[in-house]
Amino acid sequence: MNDWPEAWSDDNRGRRYGRGSASAQPESPRVMRQVRRGQSAPPGQGAYGGVPQQPQYVDGHGSGGYDDYDSGYNTGQVYGGAGGRGGGDGRGSQRPAPDWRRRIKWTAITLVTVLFVTTVATYFWADSKLNREVDLSKVIERPEKGEGTNYLIVGSDSREGLSDEDKKRLRTGSAEGKRTDSVMILHTGDNGPTLISLPRDSNVEIPTFKGSESGKIYQGTGRQVKLNAAYAEDGPELLVRTVEFNTGLHIDHYVEIGFGGFANIVDAVGGVEMDIPQDIKDTKSGADFKKGKQTLNGEEALAFVRTRYALPGSDLDRTKNQQKFLSALASQVATPSTVLNPFRLYPTMGAGLDSLIVDKEMGLFDLADMFWSMKGVSGGEGTSMNMPLAGSSGGNLLWNKDKVKQLVNQLNNDEKVTVTGD
Repeated sequence: MNDWPEAWSDDNRGRRYGRGSASAQPESPRVMRQVRRGQSAPPGQGAYGGVPQQPQYVDGHGSGGYDDYDSGYNTGQVYGGAGGRGGGDGRGSQRPAPDWRRRIKWTAITLVTVLFVTTVATYFWADSKLNREVDLSKVIERPEKGEGTNYLIVGSDSREGLSDEDKKRLRTGSAEGKRTDSVMILHTGDNGPTLISLPRDSNVEIPTFKGSESGKIYQGTGRQVKLNAAYAEDGPELLVRTVEFNTGLHIDHYVEIGFGGFANIVDAVGGVEMDIPQDIKDTKSGADFKKGKQTLNGEEALAFVRTRYALPGSDLDRTKNQQKFLSALASQVATPSTVLNPFRLYPTMGAGLDSLIVDKEMGLFDLADMFWSMKGVSGGEGTSMNMPLAGSSGGNLLWNKDKVKQLVNQLNNDEKVTVTGD
């Protein structure tokens, strides 16, 4: 007879507890029994005469047999069933799958918003830097506007903002005031851009004009002077009036840059590559170049465009060099390495916009159109030329009136230019 309580009988220990096995196979994993306590018996009324009722050990779902045990324990299901920690499906807690469409949508919205805000802020920052000092409404008796857009681009010898050290380094001298060092007309339209240099020694007539400061009307007397004298006499407004009177072209916008600003722009874009056609050495401008391709910094570029005495054609060859360089500079500014690089774009814009003097109606889109058109000239999409000449008189260069008239008619009608210049 077994003296163990019923709950501890051999049969209830499980089929393999305490029993050997003739087999060489290891026993299966043993399952920890659950403990189920019943109600306490009254004192003295236990199952065996006062022996307290012992807890029952139940395998699986409570039938007492090992075979009835839920094998979920061996698969990682520790707490199963409804209301357990793992939830109703018994697989444990899981995070919801990410909504990639929603994430992509909000990422795109954020990027577009940042790009929009940055673009708007950059536009207003750049627009505020333009020096709108020239009032073309003061120009009187203007010719009718033709097709396309005409820009008058002026390089002055202004030393404003240059220190004594800068003047020495750039070899600009210390002359007071400012004069035109180069004058060009850029026409943009449907038949490609046309860049025309007007030599500063061109013989022109000073017409009746309105003083830019005094507002007084100065009657024309038929005076014949060099083109750069008009600028020296009463600034940009008289220069525009003189060019319009002598050509018949309506000037839509005016752009001017001085020595210091020109050099700063070139340095800001990291220099400009030029293919110099011949050896050049000019002690007055400081130019000292060997023939071939090379990258010019601001100081070297200024010396290159100012050189005239070391060139066989003097002022005419200099204007051609100026055209080539400005077109190359525009191409450099408009490259992806400049436009898409904020560390290069903003310094370039800052240096350029601070240095430019433009008319009051000039906008950033007009300026962009001018640069892209100049890039087109160097890219073969347009034409560059000097004003057609017919000789000289007293050191002044005379224009070929017939060719100039034909040229102006083609520009006013926005036709392809077929006239050739010197």
